[in-house]
Amino acid sequence: MTTTEAPPIGRRTSSLGWLATPLRWGFWLAVGLVVLLVGLTALYAVAPPVSTLMLGRWATLQPVDRRWTPLEGISPNLVRAVILSEDARFCSHDGVDWGALRSVLDDAEEDGPSRGASTITMQTAKNLFLWPSRSYVRKGLEIPMAMWLDLAWSKRRVMEVYLNIAEWGPGLFGAEAAARKYFNKPASELTVREATLLTKALPNPIKRNPAKPSRGLQRLALRLAGHLAAADPWVQCVKVSRR
Repeated sequence: MTTTEAPPIGRRTSSLGWLATPLRWGFWLAVGLVVLLVGLTALYAVAPPVSTLMLGRWATLQPVDRRWTPLEGISPNLVRAVILSEDARFCSHDGVDWGALRSVLDDAEEDGPSRGASTITMQTAKNLFLWPSRSYVRKGLEIPMAMWLDLAWSKRRVMEVYLNIAEWGPGLFGAEAAARKYFNKPASELTVREATLLTKALPNPIKRNPAKPSRGLQRLALRLAGHLAAADPWVQCVKVSRR
């Protein structure tokens, strides 16, 4: 009668030993990224942040025009217009509008969502920490980051950061730079018409020029302006009043 001898335990363990180093490095990389995210969130809670698009332009020696302005220095017309147009449920969700996201993902193509569903908080997370191209990978990272920002910051801070890092043209970032570029005035003095033109330029800031609006852009801005008077229920979390 013969018996089968079990392989030595050491040999069985060593056969998987090659996995130990990459797993260890992957673990510490993930820990490092989480620490970096938490650290930047704490820093950006009190200091003017920079977006990944700004960093990319600086890295390639391209100009960046951004002038940090507190929310108090930005016209309530623009704040109200952006919330109403970009994310009407901004004051009530946890950083993610789950209903809108589910609807968009159901209709998405293979390369990822091609329209809507990004809340202001999600766009802020993307602009601060991620890359601009659409993909499920980026969206998968963007969602927990947005929920984290909503937990770590006030709605007012999220809005303030968003309006200071949003792109309004090639190398043009933030409401103050956009107001001076397109209307030759500070962001605090934007009229309803100017605020709605800037807001409706956001989905395609490279092609849409608020200073020389197309008929389509004018029509979108006019429609949005008609809704601003009734915006109070949707903007209470940022405490802005009509002007």
